[in-house]
Amino acid sequence: MENSRKSMIQRIKNCAKDIRDKYINPPVTTDFAMLFLPFEGLYAEVLRNVGLFESIMRDYHIIICGPTTTAAVINSLQVGFRTLAIQKKTSEVWKILASIKSEFGKFGTILEKTQKKLQEASNNIEEASHRSRQIEKRLDKVQELPVEEVEIEEIPDV
Repeated sequence: MENSRKSMIQRIKNCAKDIRDKYINPPVTTDFAMLFLPFEGLYAEVLRNVGLFESIMRDYHIIICGPTTTAAVINSLQVGFRTLAIQKKTSEVWKILASIKSEFGKFGTILEKTQKKLQEASNNIEEASHRSRQIEKRLDKVQELPVEEVEIEEIPDV
């Protein structure tokens, strides 16, 4: 019986090693894999051997699953991958927001420069309007000058 148990343990370790060597290749794949044991009795025997389950996880990065635990493990992995995807998207959103903040700062600077130029143009228009009024006053004074009759001599024909 003891020989059968040792043989089973060695076979499980060999399967875990084969799976690791064939299928685990970070960053192309995940850094772990699953070893499905098709019978609950076999899964129970693996769990009954103290430290076997943990050593396979630690040494080979293999999660051992039985028929009743496979769905739970897959669901847990799915939730984990979704969480990672959300974290990645969150990171991207923060980068975009930082970029927008920077661009908005530049926009504010340009807006201030534009406001100064518009104020300068408004001041120039006001000054031109003031000068126009002064010229009109001077022209009004010219019209007010008395017109003296001047005799115009005729130029003789030659």
